[in-house]
Amino acid sequence: MNAQDFPSTRPYLIRALYEWCTDNGFTPYLVVRVDESVQVPRDYVNNGEIVLNVSYEATSGLQLGNDFIEFKARFGGKPCDLLVPMHRVIAIYARENGQGMAFPLEDEGGAAKAGATLPRAAVAEGPERAPVQLQSVDRPAAEGADKDKPHPPQPSGGGRRPALKRIK
Repeated sequence: MNAQDFPSTRPYLIRALYEWCTDNGFTPYLVVRVDESVQVPRDYVNNGEIVLNVSYEATSGLQLGNDFIEFKARFGGKPCDLLVPMHRVIAIYARENGQGMAFPLEDEGGAAKAGATLPRAAVAEGPERAPVQLQSVDRPAAEGADKDKPHPPQPSGGGRRPALKRIK
């Protein structure tokens, strides 16, 4: 079985980060690459993307499914039904601190496009807003902060501690 035979992890990661945002009092935002399959108000699309506030307060009937994200929201006071295919979501992040996750743009079948890069997202609340910069969830220690701290003892048996490796 190859990687294309498995369902995408994207909907599961989006739901997990959505839950993390709401549990911690943050406002979850989705960055969506808009095409003809995305049903959003086109007046709020900027450079082929839209940023959507998907908090409980901003949406009604939010459903984070495996294939689509569906909800109702108001744009300029006008109610709209929104439908976003899961493969068009390119990031989810917390508005307050920018922490979240970006995803590679996928084609219709769910495969990542070769050489796809993630563009900078622009907030959909108006063209006067500056672009949003996503921040890494990794926080490096301040310079010199760990010089004075004792390091934990190495496990017996000479083995190293397991570590996660980021794969891009």
